[in-house]
Amino acid sequence: MVKIANLGSSFSAGPGIPPQINTAASRSGANFAHLLADRLNADLTDLSVSAATLLNIIDTPQVANGQTFQPQIQGVPEDADIVLVLGGGNDMSYVGGLFMEHTWMITAMSLVNRVKGVSPPAMPKPADEEEVIRRFGKVLDAIHARAPKARVIVIEYLTLLGPDTKPGIDVPFDAERLKHHQAIAAKLQSATSKAVEPRSDWCERVPMAELSQNHGIGSAEPWVFGCTAMEQLKGKTWYHPNGQGMKAVAEVLYERVRKNRSGLSKI
Repeated sequence: MVKIANLGSSFSAGPGIPPQINTAASRSGANFAHLLADRLNADLTDLSVSAATLLNIIDTPQVANGQTFQPQIQGVPEDADIVLVLGGGNDMSYVGGLFMEHTWMITAMSLVNRVKGVSPPAMPKPADEEEVIRRFGKVLDAIHARAPKARVIVIEYLTLLGPDTKPGIDVPFDAERLKHHQAIAAKLQSATSKAVEPRSDWCERVPMAELSQNHGIGSAEPWVFGCTAMEQLKGKTWYHPNGQGMKAVAEVLYERVRKNRSGLSKI
């Protein structure tokens, strides 16, 4: 049986997508790793945790919803055949920056914290592109050292703000801020690509940012949740992949694995 490990943050874990199989990690049983494993009849070790940074994958424990998660690398089986990795967005405060545009939400959270008598969590300074390249490279090298026979597959973040996203209508900010957030997404994609490129003998990148350009917020067939009050009431997680997005990623992964079965005779 093929052994798959899945490492990453919320775009990998799948918050807001039922069934939630680990509420502390906000991890869905229908994220792309689970969908791929089901299709391949593979053994999956899912280590993804929402809000994880690359540091939480490599060497820094993460506290989420009252539970402490050890660095994800520690859970990777040494005999893994495939290791899926998605990360870097939280290091750059990509989605966090989008949430900051919702000033009413920030004000409400501040009031709640004041009533509770607690201080808001400290927000780390966003890492720049060069730092994310360094962190990502460290993660990839550690995976290869731990599971040297594994194919390491890096999945890019799905596009949130695509050509169909209308400022002031689909999102609560103007065209200038839209370009700002799109620029951060572009830096994240660039950092991901540059981290993978020198490791191409055993690591590959799945260009989901490009493949999902026409499936962002405001598109006819979005692969991500938007930021409406109705979505929030339904328990959806703003600015994150939806069920269709997870299925799309799983399909791309499945086709790639099937076409490149060298060393994976178990499939």
